[in-house]
Amino acid sequence: MDIRVLRYFLAVAREQSFSTAAERLFLSQPTLSRQLKELEDELGKTLLVRSNKGVTLTEEGMILRKRAEEIVELMEKTEQEVRQSNDGVSGTVYIGAGETYAIKLIADTAHHLKADYPDIHYSFFSGNGTDVMEKLERGLMDFGLIFGNIDRTKYEAIEIPLHDTWGILMRRDEPLAQKESITFADTAGLDLIIPRQPNHSTMLSEMIAEQAPDANIVAEYNLIYNASVMVNEGIGSAITLDRLINVSGDSKLCFRRFEPPMEAICYFIWKRYPVFTKAASTFLEQFKRDIVEVKAKNL
Repeated sequence: MDIRVLRYFLAVAREQSFSTAAERLFLSQPTLSRQLKELEDELGKTLLVRSNKGVTLTEEGMILRKRAEEIVELMEKTEQEVRQSNDGVSGTVYIGAGETYAIKLIADTAHHLKADYPDIHYSFFSGNGTDVMEKLERGLMDFGLIFGNIDRTKYEAIEIPLHDTWGILMRRDEPLAQKESITFADTAGLDLIIPRQPNHSTMLSEMIAEQAPDANIVAEYNLIYNASVMVNEGIGSAITLDRLINVSGDSKLCFRRFEPPMEAICYFIWKRYPVFTKAASTFLEQFKRDIVEVKAKNL
């Protein structure tokens, strides 16, 4: 299976059109069609179906698309690392993270390195813990920021000293907004929007069932910005972490933390016995120094 042909396949899957993909790839349409027909013959499966509405993927095509994206991404990452292996400290650091204020520490480290290492660049992937762990496992990410338990036999981890706190993002005209903090039982009777992440959603669903059985889960979200739009439009109130949405100034929204406090502990992780680029190694050493300083300030 040729990496070049996989790129052709991904172009057609993305554009949903042979003609548009051929134009972007600077190929003739017959050449592109022939290459992908040979790929289908090699695999013994139909991958693409043409119709008046364009090109759609078969079930086998969708499987190949997911794997092909990972293969191409890993190949490009590997090529870059090999080219830069004898250069100075340069290259891209790949970091996956969920939505957390802890990303500020990543930004702080990048800022500290900028003056001395201007050729270090960053690629950020946003996703839930499962997505980040999968990319780490496949070698597509150098580091991850995740919540939940860490398998210490497979990963090194640094606990982030800035803990996120759970609460409710709601409109300021909600009756509960008049309180400085709320109990979980206060959410009874509310229309709730909860995060769609394995660790978070399971925990929150169990607490809702136990302490606020009259609450109505009207939606789930992956990105809090999208949930904040729904909150703003009166769809419901979102259970989320603090400091992710700006509620200052003339915002119609406010955040009220839970009482007693519910903290979410985040970890900065990487695979044990890694083969890091100079850029990733340099970033990790600076991050460790920065964490020591943050902990000292919080004492």
